Amino acid sequence: MTYIIAEPCVDVLDKACIEECPVDCIYEGNRMLYIHPDECVDCGACEPVCPVEAIFYEDDVPEQWRDYTTANYEFFNELGSPGGASKIGKISADAPFVAAQPAKEGDH
Repeated sequence: MTYIIAEPCVDVLDKACIEECPVDCIYEGNRMLYIHPDECVDCGACEPVCPVEAIFYEDDVPEQWRDYTTANYEFFNELGSPGGASKIGKISADAPFVAAQPAKEGDH
């Protein structure tokens, strides 16, 4: 189990969660942030600091955003486990499901 970042983060990328994460497991894609499922230690430090309430424990992701659970895992299929987001910086990609979402207007 891990934490999942869902739809409210798309095109927002606030990054407050990155600052709070003690294990550097939150990676930045083009349109949203992703939590590495193998690097996350389930501490929950990221959840309360998210200004758009986009972070959920995997079992608690709202039904309408369940596809983001799969997208969160898929984002790391090619990337693997680099052992820290700060080592590699922004990744110019997104999970296919996220890349296909319509752009949000005026939210950022």
